Amino acid sequence: MHFKDSIKRYVPYNEQEDKDKAVFLTCLGMFADVLTRNNVIAHLTSSAFVVNRTRNKVLVVYHNIYDSWSWTGGHADGEEDLLAVAIKELREETGVNNIRLVTPEIFSLDILPVLGHIRRGEYVSPHLHLSVAFLIEADENDRLTVKEDENSGVQWIPLSEINSYSNEPHMHKVYDKFVSKIKELF
Repeated sequence: MHFKDSIKRYVPYNEQEDKDKAVFLTCLGMFADVLTRNNVIAHLTSSAFVVNRTRNKVLVVYHNIYDSWSWTGGHADGEEDLLAVAIKELREETGVNNIRLVTPEIFSLDILPVLGHIRRGEYVSPHLHLSVAFLIEADENDRLTVKEDENSGVQWIPLSEINSYSNEPHMHKVYDKFVSKIKELF
């Protein structure tokens, strides 16, 4: 299914997702380059929220730019298969290989603000990430590796403690939503 159709068909979980989906659809209709970072206002990213088999741990990376523990993910960079982007980023950022898609549908739609920052020696202006997330299970016995140009740590943490690891207060509502959705699914 085309990424635009997947987003259109996504059933929002709550009011935040309903409103964010409307912004997604506006951006998809307004910007031809929403799949690339050439769009300096808003562009698509794809993420994997990764849980273990028993759903009591989440895999996180210590993100160098955000200076915080966070979920894995990255820019679409022109790729229309957003699930493939999420899986590629997961494997690159953590080293895990044994993964399974928990549900084939999009797990979450979120608009995430990105503050201005320096990346590879260049200033990146504030912008929005139109974040499409997938729920993925990984084997917590897989060997973990750090992708040093992006993160400085990879670890499994208790799912219930994710907000205590995050230095990004705006992400706490997102993580709370993820935890609630997982509890409802299982």
